[in-house]
Amino acid sequence: MGTYLEIWAPAGIRLVALEAGPVAIGKNPGEGIVIEDDRTVSRLHAVVEPVGNGWCVRDLGSRNGTYVNGQRIWAQQALHAGDEIRLGATRVVFRTDPGTAGTSITVAAPPAPSLTNRERDVLVALCRPLLAGGAFREPSSVREMASELVVSEAAVKQHLAHLYDKFRLYDAERRRIRLANEALARGVVTVADIGEH
Repeated sequence: MGTYLEIWAPAGIRLVALEAGPVAIGKNPGEGIVIEDDRTVSRLHAVVEPVGNGWCVRDLGSRNGTYVNGQRIWAQQALHAGDEIRLGATRVVFRTDPGTAGTSITVAAPPAPSLTNRERDVLVALCRPLLAGGAFREPSSVREMASELVVSEAAVKQHLAHLYDKFRLYDAERRRIRLANEALARGVVTVADIGEH
């Protein structure tokens, strides 16, 4: 059947094919999917729309919110085969045939390790020169970090040793550069953090 929605409303289950354009869902969405028998669904509750090669759902300011797989959404949310959308008491399951849309798998980046405030300060100081320009700029030296943080070089080295362990950087070669790259890639340090000084 391609890509479609399974609507599990109090009145029963029905299938609605998704084609080219956006599909509004609510008690009175005009030409969209009408859910009359659920008093917890807003008049114009949500919209399912194509984006690129896939589909997304977006809440339209409904009173009771829109949920995807149990989590309330506050912005447009990409849909994957089998995702459950909740609109009030109505359950909507997104179905798509393999190969139809959005079938490539994105590998998640490793999560950021738990850091102390001082370890995070050391990472920010380490990454600060990267904002100064130059594609191959080196991160801060131990001496520069110690000066910025007003601590001893030994204290910075100790924090760096903990950070190498937490980020699993056991190889001794170019660890500061790799640590700076990991901190930026995992979102532990942002451009806004580096700019604050």
